[in-house]
Amino acid sequence: MTASVVRALGRVARDTAHPALRAADPAGCRACGRGSTVLADRPDGIVVRHGEVVAKAHADGTDRAGHRARLAVAAHPLLAGVLLPPLPAATAEVGGRPVTAWPYGAPVDPADPDAAPWEQAGTLLARLHTLPLAALSEAVAGAGAVAGALVAAGGRPGLPDMRGPAKAARAVARMRAAGPHPAALPVQRAWQCLPAWARGEARAPGPYALCHGDLHLGQLVRHPAPDGPWLLIDIDDLGLGDPAWDLARPAAWYAAGLLPPEAWLRFLGAYRSAHGPAVPAGPDADPWPRLDIAARALTVQTAALAVAKSAAEGRDPDDVEQLMIDACARIAAVATELSPEASS
Repeated sequence: MTASVVRALGRVARDTAHPALRAADPAGCRACGRGSTVLADRPDGIVVRHGEVVAKAHADGTDRAGHRARLAVAAHPLLAGVLLPPLPAATAEVGGRPVTAWPYGAPVDPADPDAAPWEQAGTLLARLHTLPLAALSEAVAGAGAVAGALVAAGGRPGLPDMRGPAKAARAVARMRAAGPHPAALPVQRAWQCLPAWARGEARAPGPYALCHGDLHLGQLVRHPAPDGPWLLIDIDDLGLGDPAWDLARPAAWYAAGLLPPEAWLRFLGAYRSAHGPAVPAGPDADPWPRLDIAARALTVQTAALAVAKSAAEGRDPDDVEQLMIDACARIAAVATELSPEASS
């Protein structure tokens, strides 16, 4: 993070907040004079808050056409009550990185896991996955974000692809770049057992839905803060894909023993009750034939990042990280047992 980027984002958040604030509260901005607050500082984005507005500088190398398409989708009325809507940003770029502005929302409290909104997350995902793609495609084309409302081959809507598998591939690449590590071998073996689409090397098989692409509890906020309804945030990986991917991280955590069964069942039950298409509808129907590949991919992604982090810090994986690495070893072992060579 550079101080200049943070200062610039603070100005974007302030200048975006003030026109709306003056209309609602002529007394002025209560945040002025107290400086801006850095909410996130990661390679994939820097987020700065000023009062009731946050400004985000997206990652270096962000695909601009895809970014514009995702922003157009987020602003569509069909997303109301599902995804936090963007604000007109006072500046479109900072330091060569695209910038967006958003209302501030209250995040999930990490100190109160029992209050985690798993049911709300499941319902929001189901609503996202059942949105009409044709209408969203027309909005994207109308905004000039993607040329053409339909792709001729297969008639797929002109929406960007969901970037979840690409993010998993980047995690594995980061692990490899971190250098040799004993824990990397089972992660690499599990990665090689995945089909090409789950490794970001081909398009996912249909049917498609609008997907979030990176669902975890940090992607939900209450708006208006602090007691408004829960909404999804973060458009960076939003796009067309297999809706099972959005259920895969909770599924992977449950399978690895990190998510309690009752939380998983609340999440899955809420998704089914809201008619989410990623899994069979019946309460007794087995969801795993649909979730298995994506859950394995998210297990590998999580483990790869854990190995890269522990290698960079010169330490052994901690207990939680080791659970995901062990899960990769089980994935690789099962795949080996089921391979044609093993049965011959």
